[in-house]
Amino acid sequence: MLDFTSIVMTIAPELWLALAGLVGVLLGAVFGDRFNSFSFKFGALSLFGAAALAAIHLSGGESFGGLVRTNTFVNFAKVISFVLAGVALFMSESFLKRHETIRYEYALLTIFASLGMGIILSAADLMTLYMGIETLSLSSYVMAAFHRDSARSSEAGLKYFVLGALASGMLLYGASLVYGFSGTTSFAGIAASDMSNGTLFGMVLMIVGMAFKISAAPMHVWTPDVYEGAPTSVVAFFASAPKMASTVMFANVLFVVFGAAYDQWQLIIAIIAGLSMIIGALGALVQTNIKRLLGYSSIANVGYGLVAVAAGQEAGAAALLTFITIYAVTSLGLFAGVLAMRRRGGMVESISELGGLARTKPVLAVMLSVLIFSIAGLPPFGGFFGKYEVLRAGLDAGLMPLAILVVIASVISLGYYLRLIKIMWFDEPTERFENTDAPVMGTVVLSAVVAGIVFMVFISELGTGGWATYAASGLLR
Repeated sequence: MLDFTSIVMTIAPELWLALAGLVGVLLGAVFGDRFNSFSFKFGALSLFGAAALAAIHLSGGESFGGLVRTNTFVNFAKVISFVLAGVALFMSESFLKRHETIRYEYALLTIFASLGMGIILSAADLMTLYMGIETLSLSSYVMAAFHRDSARSSEAGLKYFVLGALASGMLLYGASLVYGFSGTTSFAGIAASDMSNGTLFGMVLMIVGMAFKISAAPMHVWTPDVYEGAPTSVVAFFASAPKMASTVMFANVLFVVFGAAYDQWQLIIAIIAGLSMIIGALGALVQTNIKRLLGYSSIANVGYGLVAVAAGQEAGAAALLTFITIYAVTSLGLFAGVLAMRRRGGMVESISELGGLARTKPVLAVMLSVLIFSIAGLPPFGGFFGKYEVLRAGLDAGLMPLAILVVIASVISLGYYLRLIKIMWFDEPTERFENTDAPVMGTVVLSAVVAGIVFMVFISELGTGGWATYAASGLLR
């Protein structure tokens, strides 16, 4: 007999989000524009509810005949991803109101994108994985082009869609080869099969397809353009929740499905990690648009995370969770900071326009400085401990060249991070900043407190020996 309680608890967050999305569609159809403002609260509460459900059943389970399997590793990522998505959605309302594009469809797209995040993290079968990736991707394409009257937003959505379709095709082709040579689509079945040359070739294509989803080099080319062109509230979502979910999904597939072929894919991941760190760090140095700069920064930070993946499951799983959690929280705060900086002529995107921020908005300048120091990896802020965990994982796995690249890329990154600090604190103001909306400012402060103080004080509770280690142990169950 089917154990319905086990089935429901295993996929409770996804069932909850699917139900919330369908109820939202119904409410939108009935109330129309009257649902616009409330939809953001409705969506945020739905996402926080999904995070609570994932936390309640953190140990996970299996259902649908092995199509879905969860454990502490993926459920930890679900909790963080859903919370970040809820915060990103909640602070987006004021931004969209100012641009007169507030529509309930935005909240519903965020819910369905988060549903896709939950599915890819719960996947225990190639079919489930692909369904989740496409659910997340299709919602993301529409969100990137949400400002229909903006040529930049439309271009960002089109670039994302075209390149995303190419990556999805490569991922699907790789998955079909893995199925053809292993004879099964089940993660457990593939892991137990012979890793023939055909299976390994399919694995490489899958790695390329998944590398696009996390914006790792050389599949990174869409990232700066989409980050610059898409609405800032959308980019805040992209850079936090899906980044967390997709990176953990990437690691989960390699550790669980292709763990037996670790010696075969370690060098591939090491090369991708090295390219991402160097391309991201050097690319950000020459940027004048803050959103493009943060886009290249995200590429570099994905490279740091992939060092932990290349270190293998035993050495790198906990380090990856620690690093990517701190990065995702910090990234959301930085983009909230971009949302908070607005002049009479519109949003501030040019780096030179940050001049005088410390004089006109000292609280915002302090909070952004904490976030910048954290993402740069400077002690004693949270980002330093995240990079330390990654560096230690690389050294424990004998990846000395990658460890050296982590240090080099981090030093290069100080060039553009400290430039932001210098402009905010020492350059002359050019024009007065307008008042900041309370939800946006609250997100900046909350992210800075968490990334700069909470992680600094309680890093032992998150990192090695703490929650991240407990979560990573789920891979062994």
